[in-house]
Amino acid sequence: MQCTSKTYPVSFVVTDPKGDIVINAGKLLQRNGYRIKIFNTINFKKSMRYNPFTYIHSEKDILKLVTTLIANTKGEQKGGDEFWTKAETLLYCALIGFIHYEAPVEEQNFATLIEFINAMEVREDDEEFKNPVDLMFEELEERDPNHFAVRQYAKYRLAAGKTAKSILVSCGARLAPFDIAEVRDVTAYDELELDTLGDEKTALFLIMSDTDDSFNFLISLCYTQLFNLLCEKADDVYGGRLPVHVRCLIDECANIGQIPRLEKLMATIRSREISACLVLQAQSQLKAIYKDNADTIIGNCDCSIFLGGKEPSTLKDLSTALGKETIDTFNTGESRGRELSHSLNYQKLGKALMDVDELAVLDGGKCILQLRGVRPFLSDKYDITRHPNYKYLADGDKKNTFDITRFLSTRLKPKPSEVYDVYEVDVSEEDDTAAPE
Repeated sequence: MQCTSKTYPVSFVVTDPKGDIVINAGKLLQRNGYRIKIFNTINFKKSMRYNPFTYIHSEKDILKLVTTLIANTKGEQKGGDEFWTKAETLLYCALIGFIHYEAPVEEQNFATLIEFINAMEVREDDEEFKNPVDLMFEELEERDPNHFAVRQYAKYRLAAGKTAKSILVSCGARLAPFDIAEVRDVTAYDELELDTLGDEKTALFLIMSDTDDSFNFLISLCYTQLFNLLCEKADDVYGGRLPVHVRCLIDECANIGQIPRLEKLMATIRSREISACLVLQAQSQLKAIYKDNADTIIGNCDCSIFLGGKEPSTLKDLSTALGKETIDTFNTGESRGRELSHSLNYQKLGKALMDVDELAVLDGGKCILQLRGVRPFLSDKYDITRHPNYKYLADGDKKNTFDITRFLSTRLKPKPSEVYDVYEVDVSEEDDTAAPE
């Protein structure tokens, strides 16, 4: 609702579970000059297209894409032999490198990658057999022996027939989501324009399911490429700082998947006019995904706000961070014997500012804010209905409900005052060049 000012423009990247934020605030943002971008992994028919291949500009971008893909599609398996992961990485790098450098622009997508995998037949009893993909790489090697894709594919080809077949099966299982027609369609080309978020005011909504994480890896891919693209653009085009600040509001941070090297990104993006707000149900969620790097990520956040919760480790860490207060205690004593005597003892002790049990029953209307350089303080939560722009939200007036289907519709609806040309096309006439029956 702030919508920022003209002197300090800000773009928003919002993780939107269930898609209710864009419906509620979309019209308000449009009213204030924002471009709206929507990527919807719940209903792909209500989504703009997102093609990760569009943002590949160099060999290192290929490796970043493959690393993110593997990190977020490994499922629930723990440990395992790293050989298979490394072998898959080689094959993905080779195929994506071939697609990026050799394929037409319209074929640079995951659908083409799936077709490559499907065409890679391996015969265990015939080591000399060459499938169509082998022949394509041989032809490319003759033209350019030092080609990136050729070098990666040569390493993959060192695997024997049975091993190569196992690698292909693993690749097919990992890329299974891209075999779904809707996913192939939504990744066919790109409409999100991630590299322009730092150029003009934009609100990008990443809609994800909060109950099914089957396609959340696409959200993680999007964030990874977004951070890399904006950092490179800030350094190469704008001298280190983007003209439009990009604020990432990453709700359900633990459920979108793993963003590789997030602990380093959190420390470096701020100098480039990029900020990230991580929203978690409990800090333990972050530790489950990022392991030892979770503390580094938390340490790079200048501000943390506790809205309430009951998770023990989170409450314990917060109680420790709040520190202690000094309290005065006094004890009285009375001794009875031949004579009656009294004693009084004063002491100064340290007590936790808020114990775990106090934090667990924190009033729902209160929050605790920790800001760098300032002592933590207890505050009332802001009542958003008092904001001057609240009336422009769908919550304030149902007329302000943002219609995603209508927004994404490609049908043009001319206004009465617009001037346009009308052409009549007669499709009944046969093409003169058509062959006779």
